[in-house]
Amino acid sequence: MASPVKAKKHLGQHFLTDLNIAQKIVNALPQDELPILEIGPGTGVLTQYLIDKENFTAFDIDQESIEFLKQKYPQHEDKIQHQDFLEADLAPFASKGQFKIVGNFPYNISTQIMFKVLEHRNDVTSLVGMFQREVAQRIAEKPGTKAYGILSVLLQAFYKIEYLFTVSEHVFNPPPKVKSAVIRLTRNTTNALNCNEELFFKVVKASFNQRRKTVRNSVKVLSGNAVVESRYLDKRAEQLSVDEFVALTNSIETAVKK
Repeated sequence: MASPVKAKKHLGQHFLTDLNIAQKIVNALPQDELPILEIGPGTGVLTQYLIDKENFTAFDIDQESIEFLKQKYPQHEDKIQHQDFLEADLAPFASKGQFKIVGNFPYNISTQIMFKVLEHRNDVTSLVGMFQREVAQRIAEKPGTKAYGILSVLLQAFYKIEYLFTVSEHVFNPPPKVKSAVIRLTRNTTNALNCNEELFFKVVKASFNQRRKTVRNSVKVLSGNAVVESRYLDKRAEQLSVDEFVALTNSIETAVKK
Protein backbone atom coordinates (compact mmCIF):
# COMPACT_ATOMS: atom_id res chain seq x y z
CA MET A 1 0.00 0.00 0.00
CA ALA A 2 1.36 3.39 -0.94
CA SER A 3 1.89 5.95 1.74
CA PRO A 4 -0.77 8.66 1.92
CA VAL A 5 -0.39 11.54 -0.47
CA LYS A 6 1.76 14.21 1.08
CA ALA A 7 -0.14 17.33 2.08
CA LYS A 8 0.56 20.02 -0.46
CA LYS A 9 -1.09 22.78 -2.39
CA HIS A 10 -1.66 21.75 -5.98
CA LEU A 11 -3.33 24.34 -8.18
CA GLY A 12 -4.69 25.87 -4.98
CA GLN A 13 -6.05 22.59 -3.63
CA HIS A 14 -6.36 21.89 0.09
CA PHE A 15 -7.21 18.34 1.13
CA LEU A 16 -10.33 17.92 3.25
CA THR A 17 -9.75 15.80 6.38
CA ASP A 18 -13.19 15.92 8.07
CA LEU A 19 -15.15 12.78 7.18
CA ASN A 20 -18.46 14.22 8.41
CA ILE A 21 -18.19 17.09 5.95
CA ALA A 22 -17.15 14.68 3.19
CA GLN A 23 -20.27 12.61 3.87
CA LYS A 24 -22.47 15.73 3.81
CA ILE A 25 -21.08 16.72 0.41
CA VAL A 26 -21.75 13.28 -1.07
CA ASN A 27 -25.22 13.13 0.50
CA ALA A 28 -26.06 16.49 -1.10
CA LEU A 29 -25.86 14.91 -4.55
CA PRO A 30 -29.25 13.96 -6.02
CA GLN A 31 -30.00 10.32 -5.31
CA ASP A 32 -30.36 9.11 -8.88
CA GLU A 33 -28.44 6.67 -11.05
CA LEU A 34 -26.75 9.21 -13.29
CA PRO A 35 -22.96 8.95 -13.76
CA ILE A 36 -20.85 10.91 -11.28
CA LEU A 37 -17.62 12.74 -12.13
CA GLU A 38 -15.35 13.75 -9.25
CA ILE A 39 -12.89 16.56 -9.88
CA GLY A 40 -9.64 16.60 -7.90
CA PRO A 41 -10.08 13.57 -5.59
CA GLY A 42 -6.70 14.16 -3.93
CA THR A 43 -6.41 11.71 -1.04
CA GLY A 44 -9.86 10.26 -1.76
CA VAL A 45 -11.87 11.64 1.16
CA LEU A 46 -14.95 11.94 -1.09
CA THR A 47 -13.94 9.10 -3.37
CA GLN A 48 -14.32 6.48 -0.63
CA TYR A 49 -18.09 7.08 -0.59
CA LEU A 50 -18.40 6.97 -4.39
CA ILE A 51 -15.88 4.48 -5.75
CA ASP A 52 -18.24 1.48 -5.55
CA LYS A 53 -20.87 3.17 -7.71
CA GLU A 54 -21.07 1.71 -11.19
CA ASN A 55 -20.99 4.99 -13.11
CA PHE A 56 -18.24 6.86 -11.27
CA THR A 57 -15.08 8.50 -12.65
CA ALA A 58 -12.47 10.60 -10.83
CA PHE A 59 -10.24 13.13 -12.63
CA ASP A 60 -6.99 14.36 -11.11
CA ILE A 61 -4.04 16.10 -12.74
CA ASP A 62 -1.68 15.09 -9.92
CA GLN A 63 0.22 11.86 -10.63
CA GLU A 64 0.93 11.20 -6.94
CA SER A 65 -2.77 11.31 -6.08
CA ILE A 66 -3.62 9.00 -8.97
CA GLU A 67 -1.02 6.43 -7.96
CA PHE A 68 -2.20 6.51 -4.33
CA LEU A 69 -5.86 6.00 -5.28
CA LYS A 70 -5.13 3.25 -7.79
CA GLN A 71 -3.16 1.32 -5.19
CA LYS A 72 -5.88 1.89 -2.60
CA TYR A 73 -8.61 0.75 -5.01
CA PRO A 74 -6.88 -1.69 -7.41
CA GLN A 75 -10.21 -3.21 -8.44
CA HIS A 76 -11.40 0.22 -9.62
CA GLU A 77 -8.33 1.48 -11.52
CA ASP A 78 -10.42 2.16 -14.60
CA LYS A 79 -12.48 4.70 -12.66
CA ILE A 80 -9.46 6.83 -11.76
CA GLN A 81 -8.14 8.99 -14.60
CA HIS A 82 -4.92 10.98 -14.69
CA GLN A 83 -6.25 13.95 -16.60
CA ASP A 84 -6.88 17.67 -16.36
CA PHE A 85 -10.66 18.07 -16.11
CA LEU A 86 -10.47 21.41 -17.93
CA GLU A 87 -9.02 19.65 -20.96
CA ALA A 88 -10.99 16.42 -20.64
CA ASP A 89 -13.35 15.36 -23.40
CA LEU A 90 -16.75 15.01 -21.73
CA ALA A 91 -18.47 13.83 -24.90
CA PRO A 92 -18.26 10.12 -23.94
CA PHE A 93 -20.13 10.86 -20.71
CA ALA A 94 -22.70 12.99 -22.52
CA SER A 95 -23.21 10.28 -25.14
CA LYS A 96 -24.40 7.97 -22.35
CA GLY A 97 -26.84 10.60 -21.12
CA GLN A 98 -26.60 13.31 -18.52
CA PHE A 99 -24.24 13.29 -15.54
CA LYS A 100 -23.45 15.10 -12.28
CA ILE A 101 -20.26 16.53 -10.80
CA VAL A 102 -18.82 16.59 -7.29
CA GLY A 103 -15.56 17.75 -5.81
CA ASN A 104 -13.41 19.68 -3.38
CA PHE A 105 -12.34 21.89 -6.24
CA PRO A 106 -8.82 23.30 -6.56
CA TYR A 107 -9.47 26.96 -5.74
CA ASN A 108 -7.20 28.33 -8.46
CA ILE A 109 -9.29 26.75 -11.22
CA SER A 110 -12.77 26.69 -9.66
CA THR A 111 -14.01 29.53 -11.86
CA GLN A 112 -12.72 27.77 -14.97
CA ILE A 113 -14.51 24.61 -13.86
CA MET A 114 -17.76 26.58 -13.69
CA PHE A 115 -17.31 27.92 -17.21
CA LYS A 116 -16.76 24.36 -18.46
CA VAL A 117 -19.96 23.33 -16.67
CA LEU A 118 -21.74 26.13 -18.53
CA GLU A 119 -20.43 24.78 -21.82
CA HIS A 120 -21.97 21.41 -20.93
CA ARG A 121 -25.08 22.78 -19.23
CA ASN A 122 -27.39 20.45 -21.12
CA ASP A 123 -25.41 17.46 -19.88
CA VAL A 124 -24.55 18.43 -16.29
CA THR A 125 -27.77 18.03 -14.29
CA SER A 126 -26.27 18.93 -10.90
CA LEU A 127 -23.05 19.83 -9.15
CA VAL A 128 -22.06 19.81 -5.49
CA GLY A 129 -18.72 21.41 -4.81
CA MET A 130 -16.41 22.99 -2.28
CA PHE A 131 -15.23 26.47 -3.18
CA GLN A 132 -13.45 29.35 -1.52
CA ARG A 133 -16.29 31.00 0.38
CA GLU A 134 -16.10 34.28 -1.56
CA VAL A 135 -16.46 32.40 -4.86
CA ALA A 136 -19.37 30.35 -3.53
CA GLN A 137 -21.10 33.52 -2.33
CA ARG A 138 -20.55 35.18 -5.68
CA ILE A 139 -22.12 32.27 -7.56
CA ALA A 140 -25.15 32.15 -5.26
CA GLU A 141 -25.60 35.92 -4.83
CA LYS A 142 -28.71 37.81 -5.88
CA PRO A 143 -28.92 41.09 -7.85
CA GLY A 144 -28.24 44.33 -6.02
CA THR A 145 -25.07 43.33 -4.17
CA LYS A 146 -21.35 43.86 -4.82
CA ALA A 147 -20.69 40.11 -4.92
CA TYR A 148 -23.19 39.60 -7.76
CA GLY A 149 -21.25 39.25 -11.00
CA ILE A 150 -20.67 37.44 -14.28
CA LEU A 151 -20.74 33.94 -12.81
CA SER A 152 -23.86 34.77 -10.79
CA VAL A 153 -25.82 35.73 -13.90
CA LEU A 154 -24.55 33.06 -16.27
CA LEU A 155 -24.96 30.17 -13.86
CA GLN A 156 -28.29 31.34 -12.45
CA ALA A 157 -29.62 31.54 -16.01
CA PHE A 158 -29.44 27.76 -16.22
CA TYR A 159 -29.15 26.47 -12.64
CA LYS A 160 -30.85 26.77 -9.29
CA ILE A 161 -28.05 27.71 -6.87
CA GLU A 162 -28.09 26.72 -3.19
CA TYR A 163 -25.49 27.83 -0.64
CA LEU A 164 -25.43 24.75 1.60
CA PHE A 165 -22.91 25.48 4.38
CA THR A 166 -19.68 27.22 5.35
CA VAL A 167 -16.57 25.17 6.12
CA SER A 168 -13.82 26.14 8.57
CA GLU A 169 -10.25 26.39 7.35
CA HIS A 170 -9.19 24.03 10.16
CA VAL A 171 -10.56 20.88 8.49
CA PHE A 172 -8.07 20.98 5.61
CA ASN A 173 -4.47 19.93 5.19
CA PRO A 174 -2.79 22.29 4.64
CA PRO A 175 -5.25 24.82 6.11
CA PRO A 176 -6.17 27.56 3.62
CA LYS A 177 -6.05 31.19 4.69
CA VAL A 178 -9.75 31.59 3.91
CA LYS A 179 -13.00 29.85 4.77
CA SER A 180 -14.66 27.55 2.28
CA ALA A 181 -18.25 26.78 1.38
CA VAL A 182 -20.27 24.07 -0.31
CA ILE A 183 -22.89 24.94 -2.90
CA ARG A 184 -25.24 22.90 -5.05
CA LEU A 185 -26.24 23.61 -8.64
CA THR A 186 -29.37 21.96 -10.02
CA ARG A 187 -30.26 22.37 -13.69
CA ASN A 188 -33.44 24.41 -14.09
CA THR A 189 -36.08 24.00 -16.78
CA THR A 190 -34.61 26.63 -19.12
CA ASN A 191 -33.60 24.76 -22.25
CA ALA A 192 -32.77 27.97 -24.09
CA LEU A 193 -32.86 31.64 -23.19
CA ASN A 194 -35.36 33.86 -24.97
CA CYS A 195 -32.58 35.71 -26.75
CA ASN A 196 -29.40 35.27 -28.75
CA GLU A 197 -27.39 33.30 -26.16
CA GLU A 198 -24.00 34.11 -27.67
CA LEU A 199 -24.82 37.81 -27.49
CA PHE A 200 -26.25 37.37 -23.97
CA PHE A 201 -22.91 36.04 -22.73
CA LYS A 202 -21.13 38.99 -24.34
CA VAL A 203 -23.56 41.52 -22.86
CA VAL A 204 -23.18 40.11 -19.34
CA LYS A 205 -19.39 40.08 -19.55
CA ALA A 206 -19.15 43.56 -21.05
CA SER A 207 -21.54 44.98 -18.43
CA PHE A 208 -19.54 43.65 -15.48
CA ASN A 209 -16.15 44.46 -16.98
CA GLN A 210 -17.02 48.10 -16.31
CA ARG A 211 -19.33 47.58 -13.37
CA ARG A 212 -18.81 51.09 -11.95
CA LYS A 213 -20.30 52.55 -15.10
CA THR A 214 -23.88 52.31 -16.26
CA VAL A 215 -24.77 49.55 -18.68
CA ARG A 216 -25.19 52.19 -21.41
CA ASN A 217 -21.44 52.87 -21.37
CA SER A 218 -20.45 49.24 -20.93
CA VAL A 219 -22.31 47.82 -23.94
CA LYS A 220 -21.24 50.46 -26.47
CA VAL A 221 -18.56 48.03 -27.61
CA LEU A 222 -21.38 45.69 -28.70
CA SER A 223 -23.94 48.17 -30.02
CA GLY A 224 -21.55 50.51 -31.82
CA ASN A 225 -23.40 53.54 -33.19
CA ALA A 226 -26.78 51.81 -33.03
CA VAL A 227 -29.40 53.53 -30.88
CA VAL A 228 -30.43 51.06 -28.20
CA GLU A 229 -33.76 51.61 -26.49
CA SER A 230 -33.96 49.95 -23.08
CA ARG A 231 -34.97 51.06 -19.60
CA TYR A 232 -32.01 49.11 -18.22
CA LEU A 233 -29.30 51.20 -19.87
CA ASP A 234 -29.02 53.65 -16.98
CA LYS A 235 -28.61 50.94 -14.37
CA ARG A 236 -25.40 49.23 -13.26
CA ALA A 237 -24.74 45.61 -14.07
CA GLU A 238 -25.23 44.34 -10.51
CA GLN A 239 -28.78 45.74 -10.52
CA LEU A 240 -29.98 43.55 -13.38
CA SER A 241 -31.52 40.08 -13.00
CA VAL A 242 -31.12 37.28 -15.53
CA ASP A 243 -34.45 38.15 -17.16
CA GLU A 244 -33.47 41.81 -17.40
CA PHE A 245 -30.18 40.89 -19.08
CA VAL A 246 -32.19 38.80 -21.54
CA ALA A 247 -34.40 41.80 -22.30
CA LEU A 248 -31.35 44.05 -22.67
CA THR A 249 -29.75 41.56 -25.06
CA ASN A 250 -32.85 41.58 -27.23
CA SER A 251 -32.87 45.39 -27.27
CA ILE A 252 -29.24 45.50 -28.38
CA GLU A 253 -29.77 42.89 -31.10
CA THR A 254 -32.84 44.75 -32.41
CA ALA A 255 -30.94 48.04 -32.54
CA VAL A 256 -27.92 46.57 -34.32
CA LYS A 257 -30.12 44.90 -36.95
CA LYS A 258 -31.86 48.16 -37.90
